Amino acid sequence: MIASTLSLAGRVAVVLGGTTGIGRALSLALAEAGGDVVASGRRLEHVEQTADDVERLGRRSLRMTSDVTDRASLEQLLAAVVSSLGKVDILVNCAGKTKRAPTLEFSETDWNDILETNLTGTLRGCQVFGRHMLERGYGRIINVASVTSFVALFEVAAYGASKAAVASLTQSLAIEWGPKGVCVNALAPGFFRTQLNASLLDGTPRGHELLLRAPMKRFGRVDELSGAAVFLASESASFVNGQILVVDGGFLASGVNQ
Repeated sequence: MIASTLSLAGRVAVVLGGTTGIGRALSLALAEAGGDVVASGRRLEHVEQTADDVERLGRRSLRMTSDVTDRASLEQLLAAVVSSLGKVDILVNCAGKTKRAPTLEFSETDWNDILETNLTGTLRGCQVFGRHMLERGYGRIINVASVTSFVALFEVAAYGASKAAVASLTQSLAIEWGPKGVCVNALAPGFFRTQLNASLLDGTPRGHELLLRAPMKRFGRVDELSGAAVFLASESASFVNGQILVVDGGFLASGVNQ
């Protein structure tokens, strides 16, 4: 029974920001669980590579770029997926960006740029694909929050504010859309090594401090988010709504570790 409720066979997923790093790992996890997966992002070469990998798993996919700052591109993506694959059951909002700088000197342009992608981009994805789900009376939306939804990191105020807002948005949508068959939850990853952050985690005082605060004495592997994502996307989570599922190796629980 549990195996069947965790299966995504017959489901169609769209992963925005789903072609690199954590997003790519989640795209492949949903495909491994049985779902057809359309991983989209701004760079066509990454879209094509991820679609190739999804299809190697025996699932269907599409090769179409999108940008969460461009509503028309999301609407075009939705139309293409529905036309080719028939529906969208699962949406993962994984597009994001950050920049480190002292808050006193942080420009409004940079602040707005980060919120435009991380927060308003998540809202756009939810609105465009959520309307389709609500019309069908079924959906699973997984937003990507962060441990910075709960605790601050030095000199990344814009990123932290955007991710705290993503957590709040997730809960707001959950109470609006849950009664109509669309469950809205979020993953809050801790610190996972990716190509983009490996030099930060491995070669700086900041990375050293993060490792000291990690009870498991290591950073996460992106595949260690797979089970949480598949769970939230599946029928096993049919009564899970408005939750922020933290996958951080105990980072938020950390006090004195020795």
